[in-house]
Amino acid sequence: MNEYKHSHHISKNHTTLPFYCIVMKRICLLLLLVVCTRLLATAQILSSSNLPIIVINTNGQTIVDEPKITADMGIIYNGAGIRNNISDPFNHYNGKIGIEIRGQSSQSFPMKSYSIELRDNAGNSTDKSLFGLPKESDWVMYAPYTDKTLMRNFLAYTMSREMGHWAANCRYAEVILNGQYIGIYVFMEKIKRNSGRVNISKMATTDISGDALTGGYIFSIDKEADGWVSYFNPPFGTKNQFIQFSYVYPKITAITSEQQDYIKSYVDSFENALYNSNQPARKNEWRNFADEASFIDYFIVNEVSRNVDGYRLSAFFYKDRNSKNRKIFAGPVWDYDLAFRNANYCNGSNINGWAYDFNNTCTEDYWEIPFWWYKLTEDETFMSNLRCRWKQLRQTTLSNTHLFSLIDSIAGLTSEARTRHFQKWPILGQYIWPNPEPIPASYSGEMDYLKNWLGSRLEWIDNSLPNEGNCYDYPANAKETIIISGSPNPVQGNYTLVIKSKTQQQISIVATDITGRTVYNNLFTANAGYNQLAVPMQAWQRGMYIFRFISAAKEKIVQKVMKM
Repeated sequence: MNEYKHSHHISKNHTTLPFYCIVMKRICLLLLLVVCTRLLATAQILSSSNLPIIVINTNGQTIVDEPKITADMGIIYNGAGIRNNISDPFNHYNGKIGIEIRGQSSQSFPMKSYSIELRDNAGNSTDKSLFGLPKESDWVMYAPYTDKTLMRNFLAYTMSREMGHWAANCRYAEVILNGQYIGIYVFMEKIKRNSGRVNISKMATTDISGDALTGGYIFSIDKEADGWVSYFNPPFGTKNQFIQFSYVYPKITAITSEQQDYIKSYVDSFENALYNSNQPARKNEWRNFADEASFIDYFIVNEVSRNVDGYRLSAFFYKDRNSKNRKIFAGPVWDYDLAFRNANYCNGSNINGWAYDFNNTCTEDYWEIPFWWYKLTEDETFMSNLRCRWKQLRQTTLSNTHLFSLIDSIAGLTSEARTRHFQKWPILGQYIWPNPEPIPASYSGEMDYLKNWLGSRLEWIDNSLPNEGNCYDYPANAKETIIISGSPNPVQGNYTLVIKSKTQQQISIVATDITGRTVYNNLFTANAGYNQLAVPMQAWQRGMYIFRFISAAKEKIVQKVMKM
């Protein structure tokens, strides 16, 4: 009877039936589309993962280089150590995004990298914390296609962060795009001005004078011709190359002419001071414009990785307001997919040789390195400080034990998902531009090559950094206890003695003229290692002088010095 009444009721309201059915049909189809989109990948490869799962639906649109298209993104992430199932709800993010293809040469690969902008339903960018990282709207989904270790960027960024600098935080995830499994991606932060990223002052278009005009800025050396050109051409260039700077923050669409003029002028002043640092009066002037410690650490990351693109492409720098810090900082580090023995051109896979000397060894490439790094490596103080920093890091962040442990932990994290990734992209043992020969046939082979190369590279730098300055290591096999040199010779002003001592000891220093008259007598206490002593010869008569040195062990050294 109840069934009859229910049926009769519906028949009496027959005008609502089509609408009701249409609505229910659309809801069912929508739910079916969502479920099928996610389960299509499940049937193909992925059902669950120890990594977060990112699902993107472009709703029939094609992702292009630019502009970003609007799409839907859901993230399944149940927390650290908890498995993520394809059937779980989108519990970490569920909303709109803007998405476009990113990269330059990498766009030719079948596995694409993407830039992501989180958006609200109205299409406006919106900040959100993802995977415990500081809130932001702009993110990168990097495709480690040519890097079969899947970790070169991750490794370089981690090295830089552990050295005390901001670098992009990375999270591994498995990605489904329009129902198709597309592999392991590195979800990471983008270089951007933000309190949680490059923490410099925010600029407005009204900041055109005073302290507000002085920062903050982010600029880069890259291929984009949207900034300014250096007055100084790169050394050893054979094709009339020039160095191209680009505006990163404020963007080219937002930066005012006053701000453009200021940052260009400031970088010009730095370059001019550095270029002329061979002049005694201007030796340290460049340090008024640049933070030496950041340049040393940037140098170290590029040299450890022997980044074939280092210094010349994707090279970023920033400057805050003068009231906070008036100096240019090198970094953040960026784009290391062709580093750590992953480039078969321009000596990119060599263990030996300095990466900064790219222009001298690869004259056929148009994009070259600015003169900065050649000048810095001619600066005795810079090289002395570099050696001290290197020795410190080799005991901690850059020790073989720590780096190999880091590599193993990353490999362990992606162990399960790698099977699916290389099922989707069966490239192990195959040449993918610009992999160097020999090409390992397996992932374990890739790991062995990476570790062996890195260990040898670290050893090469250990043995190749000039053994000078405050962190000088006395030769272990030296029989004598002192090594002494002096410059300049001939001399007009001060004569600088460099005294290298095996132990702390007192050294007798006596200088006589050609008649045997003593003009200088000093009992100098030398510390173990590197010592410098300035002998004031300005007032001495022109002619030849004999310097005699006697160590605590009665070793004798004689030098002749000409006074002009």
